[in-house]
Amino acid sequence: MKFKDKNEAFNHYRTATAEDIEKRAAEIGKIIDTDANAEVNALNVELDGLKMAKENLEARSAAKKKMSGFNPITGKSFSEISEKRDDDIFSSVEYRSAFYKKMLGKPLAQQDKDVFSRAQEQAITERRAAITTGTNTAVIPTTTLNEIVQKATTQGNILQYVRQFRIPANLSVPVATPEDAAEWHTEGTDVTPNTNTPTGVTFNAYELMKVFSMSVAANTMSIPAFESYLSTELTRTIGAALNSGVFNGTGSKQAQGILPGITWNAANSATFANSGLKYTDVLNLASLLKAGYSTGAVFAMSNKTLFSRVMAVTDTTGRPMFTTPTTGGAGYMLGYPVVIDDYIPDDTILFGNFQYYGLNLSQDILLEVSRESSFKQGLIDYRAMAVADGKVIVPEAFAKLTAAEA
Repeated sequence: MKFKDKNEAFNHYRTATAEDIEKRAAEIGKIIDTDANAEVNALNVELDGLKMAKENLEARSAAKKKMSGFNPITGKSFSEISEKRDDDIFSSVEYRSAFYKKMLGKPLAQQDKDVFSRAQEQAITERRAAITTGTNTAVIPTTTLNEIVQKATTQGNILQYVRQFRIPANLSVPVATPEDAAEWHTEGTDVTPNTNTPTGVTFNAYELMKVFSMSVAANTMSIPAFESYLSTELTRTIGAALNSGVFNGTGSKQAQGILPGITWNAANSATFANSGLKYTDVLNLASLLKAGYSTGAVFAMSNKTLFSRVMAVTDTTGRPMFTTPTTGGAGYMLGYPVVIDDYIPDDTILFGNFQYYGLNLSQDILLEVSRESSFKQGLIDYRAMAVADGKVIVPEAFAKLTAAEA
């Protein structure tokens, strides 16, 4: 594929894995070294795009670690919660081996059976998931869950910015806002209690389910191969559902999204002319957000909106409003990062601090296997289920700009 510039190449590779980026870069290097007729300029453009994509991947990974949600129940971030604990059987190598043998229909040694049974009992005791002992349903190993979460937050661009929790459903969690500032106090005088009601969020328990089938030959797969397939499949499906829910969830038996979950009015939204976006339109959008929420804020839009609306806009000096970074990321507007996410409707630009959107995975992901349901077709059915919810914590942390109706 030939790209007209490095930005087009970057956009093509921005969701690629590090391995894919390195592989393609090596291929280009070999072509340049061995093919006297190679279009070197075009290949160098592609290399620049690959470099930007790699830097973007590294920056998103660093941002995820920095911005992972704080869990007030455990005092740890979401990523820290997933780290191995000494008493967590689901993190053990023994459980991982027993789990995948069970799912692949491979023979279980007595040690495997003992580990699998203890894990089911622990899941029931800790209420990790709704399972019963002696079934073909089990909690996905922690190492696999971590990989799914990491891939989902990398591939689903906005997921790395939202506040993530791992707490039980129906538990109210207080969340600090810029309005919750301390007050100056005169020594020796009484402190007047704050009568403001603290901001809190309560997550419900909604099921995300995915059924996929594999040939009975799957039992010949190695454990690493099956784990890789499972991780990729669940990232693509469950990660996509969570990503979509952040923006479009109805709140009825699913996450509440930002677009339907906020009451939009003149105080937090504006429109721009269908004939074209202007610099002043974006300035107006930025002005709708209170300063307390602008620290850490990002612009979010679809890829089409970026290229069809934003890229052509210039500031008052004639310079492009959208700037491409030199160290990764999609780019910047008015000094704020731009996040590209195609679950946002076209001709819609959001500006906000996504740490005030909460995403909760209240139970570990379950995987159930059935060798009877598709017996005649020679297939094995797998059903994955997650229990999650998402909600807008503070509506004032978001503003919206959309194209006016024609």
